[in-house]
Amino acid sequence: MSDISTGDVVATAAASGAGWRRAGIAGAAIGVIAAGAAAGVAVERLTVGRGMRKRARLALDATGPYGSLRGTPGRATADDGTELYYEVDEVDPPDDAAPSGSRRRRLFGRKAPAPVTVVFSHGYCLGQDSWHFQRAALRGIVRTVHWDQRSHGRSERGRAQARAGGGVPVGIDQLGRDLKAVIDAAAPEGPLVLVGHSMGGMTIMALADQYPELIRDRVAAVAFVGTSSGRLNEVSFGLPVMGVNAVRRVLPGVLRALGSQAELVERGRRATADLFAGLIKRYSFGSRDVDPAVARFAERLIESTPIDVVAEFYPAFAEHDKSATLSLFRDLPVLILAGDKDLVTPSSHSEAIADRLPDAELVIVPDAGHLVMLEHPETVTDRLADLLVRAGAVPESSNVGGHGTAEQPGGR
Repeated sequence: MSDISTGDVVATAAASGAGWRRAGIAGAAIGVIAAGAAAGVAVERLTVGRGMRKRARLALDATGPYGSLRGTPGRATADDGTELYYEVDEVDPPDDAAPSGSRRRRLFGRKAPAPVTVVFSHGYCLGQDSWHFQRAALRGIVRTVHWDQRSHGRSERGRAQARAGGGVPVGIDQLGRDLKAVIDAAAPEGPLVLVGHSMGGMTIMALADQYPELIRDRVAAVAFVGTSSGRLNEVSFGLPVMGVNAVRRVLPGVLRALGSQAELVERGRRATADLFAGLIKRYSFGSRDVDPAVARFAERLIESTPIDVVAEFYPAFAEHDKSATLSLFRDLPVLILAGDKDLVTPSSHSEAIADRLPDAELVIVPDAGHLVMLEHPETVTDRLADLLVRAGAVPESSNVGGHGTAEQPGGR
């Protein structure tokens, strides 16, 4: 999950007065958010010209390596026919080293055991590339699968939403079934390590709720990053109580209204790119010194999600409650990690998960926001590497920690 639901609405409010007049009281309620977020970009607007900011964004887009990693593509078919895009990074043995799986089977006359596969699930309004640093770190060390949730990235728009022309909500349980389809297609055999950020963590919980036997028989470890098992309707997003209550009352209807005017809204988003970037920085990161290229990368990921998709997913978070399901992970190595300044899924939600899983490793990362895996990639990668060692997915001698960091190609 990201700040996109709030950020898109605010950006549109600034760009289209006519649209907000039709939305009535919604404009005033959402303005509470705009007031706080806009303050964060006011000084920059006074000191840096619009043209210079545009040139800076284009330069960052041209030179930033983030999101450039690609694997072997594949497609899984969800239970409703939606095609889900995934990529696999295999572990390729070096030249003249161990024989390939097919050659091993010929040499030894029996089927080689399937490798451990680490499956990464991304958050709301993001995409598989949000795991850029961790993907770079694990390449060549362990088999990984990265997929785009339905209506995100390269995956197909949900069939029901496409048929209806938008407006049909998407539930978290559907995402759990989608993850099962991806696993069946990309990793039908062998142990699994499931890693999920925000909505991706909720997707893993929904998978467990509907397929407990898969967790019991095949899952070797789980990582929940910046996620929640429920009660998201109580999150304040760092706003005053009065303001957030007003927003909660009107936001679902506002998003539905804006989703029905997607073309108008997308023009508004482009016209208010500066405010949008400020909102993303406020709700995605916790530290002041975020690499500008990383911040721009996050902005590109989030702004690529159409407003009608934002509207279709948003209601699911208020309904999400998988606290009881967490017991299915009790006997597994579990990592629970969150940023201490996360305004979207606050660290208290990770602590609530840890209360249900007392043997899990709980890591609260200082000076980190919601996109902790982009903001503090070394910390997240190190903790994931430790989890993979504990699960037996990689040898303890594997050099994971030195990959995908500031000193490495493709790193920060």
